[in-house]
Amino acid sequence: MTTETPTKPNRFTGAFTQSVEGIGKGIIDVVSSIGGVVALGLDVFRWSVRRPFRLHNLFTQLDFVGVGSIFIVGLTGTFTGMVFALQTSTAFALFDAESLVGPTVALTLTRELASVFAALMVTMRAGSAMCTELGTMRVTEQVDALETMAVNPVQYLLVPRVLAGLFMVPALTMLFNTTGMTGAYIVAVFGLGISPGTFLSRTQQWMAPADIYEGLIKGAIFGLSVALVCCYKGFNASGGAKGVGQATTEAMVASALSIFILDFIVGMLMH
Repeated sequence: MTTETPTKPNRFTGAFTQSVEGIGKGIIDVVSSIGGVVALGLDVFRWSVRRPFRLHNLFTQLDFVGVGSIFIVGLTGTFTGMVFALQTSTAFALFDAESLVGPTVALTLTRELASVFAALMVTMRAGSAMCTELGTMRVTEQVDALETMAVNPVQYLLVPRVLAGLFMVPALTMLFNTTGMTGAYIVAVFGLGISPGTFLSRTQQWMAPADIYEGLIKGAIFGLSVALVCCYKGFNASGGAKGVGQATTEAMVASALSIFILDFIVGMLMH
């Protein structure tokens, strides 16, 4: 009577199976998170039009997200405009077209850079704070205490933060445009010797209101996305201090990715 020896599992097969399982789990987590963010957005919209309207909470978040980000957004905008003017002037000098520095910087800022960079600054400064604060409230059962007192936590905690992101990122985008063009003007006129009249007239010639509107629309979409992602991650945090830290890290990565992905989608739809 012969006995069959059990075959050892192939190491390659085991590694391949684990890789497939990891990829599948990652895809499921991404789809689940997207669905959770969309569901949360619908819930926030539903509660934002229901009484009581807590205007004090809203203005507090508007001040935190918008006013508190003025310095960092203005500083970033100034140096972005200065660097971009310096680099584009080097390229245009090869074709004796330095007069195009102004409109090039203006179109790039208004259409793309201003809204993206302003949203990223808000993500790093205000979004991380939103996620950490909500996560801490969740793990310390403060959210459960609100529900015990018959206060809806979505309306009380999330609606003001999401509306602040929706309203203030477009405003910060305009601030970025202003400071960026100021920095570009300083470099182009005082540093590179371009005529002020040429800089301004060329910019007025090539810019249109639609360019500014595109940046503002993108800013509103980015602000809404960042606020929803950060609130979702913080609101559903678990596992104590470590879980809050992990949720904040995930929120920062997801918010940054959503900004770049939405930038491409919205830009493609508006052209």
